[in-house]
Amino acid sequence: MIRNKISMLVGGEAGAGISRSGLLFAKSCLRGGLCVFGANDYQSLIRGGHNFYTVRACEEEIYSQADKTDLLIALNKETVLLHKNELVSGAGIIYDKEEFSINPEDVESKDVKLYHVPLRKIAKELTGPQIMENTVALGAATALLDYDLTILNEVLQDTFKEKVAQQNMEAAKRGFNYVKENYGDNFGYKLEKTKLAGSKRIFLTGNEAIGLGALNAGCKFYAAYPMTPATTILHFLAPLDREYKMVVIQTESEIAAINMVTGASYAGVRAMTATSGGGFSLMAEAIGMAGMTETSPVIVLVQRPGPSTGLPTYSSQTDIRFAIHVSQGEFPRIVIAPGDVHECFYSTVEAFNLAEKFQMPVIIISDKYLSESNATAEQFDQNRIGIDRGQLITEQEYRQEEEYMRHRITETGVSVRAIPGIRGAIVRTNADEHNELGYTTEDPVLTKKMNDKRFRKMDELIKEMENYETVKLYGPKNADVTIVGWGSTKGPIREAMKIINKNGKCVNFLQIVYLCPFPTNKIEEQLKSAKMTIAVENNKTSQLSGLIQENLLMTVDHKILKYDGRPFDPEALAKQIMEVL
Repeated sequence: MIRNKISMLVGGEAGAGISRSGLLFAKSCLRGGLCVFGANDYQSLIRGGHNFYTVRACEEEIYSQADKTDLLIALNKETVLLHKNELVSGAGIIYDKEEFSINPEDVESKDVKLYHVPLRKIAKELTGPQIMENTVALGAATALLDYDLTILNEVLQDTFKEKVAQQNMEAAKRGFNYVKENYGDNFGYKLEKTKLAGSKRIFLTGNEAIGLGALNAGCKFYAAYPMTPATTILHFLAPLDREYKMVVIQTESEIAAINMVTGASYAGVRAMTATSGGGFSLMAEAIGMAGMTETSPVIVLVQRPGPSTGLPTYSSQTDIRFAIHVSQGEFPRIVIAPGDVHECFYSTVEAFNLAEKFQMPVIIISDKYLSESNATAEQFDQNRIGIDRGQLITEQEYRQEEEYMRHRITETGVSVRAIPGIRGAIVRTNADEHNELGYTTEDPVLTKKMNDKRFRKMDELIKEMENYETVKLYGPKNADVTIVGWGSTKGPIREAMKIINKNGKCVNFLQIVYLCPFPTNKIEEQLKSAKMTIAVENNKTSQLSGLIQENLLMTVDHKILKYDGRPFDPEALAKQIMEVL
């Protein structure tokens, strides 16, 4: 009997509530005190096509999905056919044989147990919608795992309105009882409450963590055009706008969004937008305007694969270079790459502070896997949150002794910022090259001075970065091999490290959190003593390896790259790393 360790997959047709079902089960595990990771996979279709959601729950801390499936809830036959090779020996399949049959060759034996449950019939008997068969299946899964149905019921009560909740609770109970009466306890996996049951841990996605980070950083203006996989930030913030006294706008385009956010930032309001792929391309020119005018928008770039439309609902790490070099001309910017939900939250707070302190755009780069996967997290530490608005002058502080210069040339490159409307201070800025007052200039001497002024901020920023966790090292310092990565590969890499360590090999992982300015000294400090280096990235050209080569003149020894739109599987990744060793 395997206790408190399960990987479950819910699969079916798009539009059948697959993601919601997986999330309900995941929350049920969380409330029982388990660590949980949930990932969804869906095609860019409104209806039809195959969707699935994987829930991994374990008593020990986990960082990603698993490669294999212990329990499969198949709402159609396609789910069985597509995922049969992921089933472990002794796995179970919950299905409705009155809707489709499963033949031995469909699962290729492997000691897989089939559990027929009349999902649709029960849903019809309850006169509920067909989609309620999902809840019947969740009740059946709860019984197979000998888990506490009360916990699932509590989740249902918190999710739905009273009448719908009661219907779903009855559906779950019918599925639960059917399994208990017909199959008893013959499944080889069991879930039970742990000592962490009822603790105040949270379960959220990367996008939700970014949204929470923005709220805690004092963001008062959010404008965005919906674009998967960035859209859920808009969904998260929109219902909270009144509670947090902020403005949330769905704009007519990404161009409008970035211009509104830059305008709000110029007016003294902390402002953010988010987009993906082609949406970020559309924002390129306006990001340059923010650089030239030294305003401070925070931009979230949630990557997806491919040029053009690519794979809209899948994941990749292909936009490092694009983020670092976006827009014409040269201007300072910051690019931060969080790797988990904790970093999504705290990095967003840092992004707002750095944007205003150094008066430049900040890009938070994420991807679909990080932005839409759910993970268990401790409640965020409010003591770690500080607001730094930089050199911002108030009306009470402004003495009017001389004409206000928005772009005054200073030793640090940072000019004192006034909010438009302060009595006596005319705040001029200009997307053309300009003088200290903000008036257009084409003077060659002044052009050079203003360029130098803007880039002097990078020197100050690099000094400031010494106080930040721009890189993180996991594992022993003197390891046989150092894995180098950034962003969402963090989770699968840390899971792969567990597997490799169990095989007697010693590895560590250098996570690069800040991509621009590149933390050259800290990376060099770690890599110069590395016995062997392996870059792990979700792109074809190993863009991080290129940055290391460019900034440190060091070549990464090996590259493990995946660019099929899917995240790394920990076991497969561990195997690839072991082959290199």
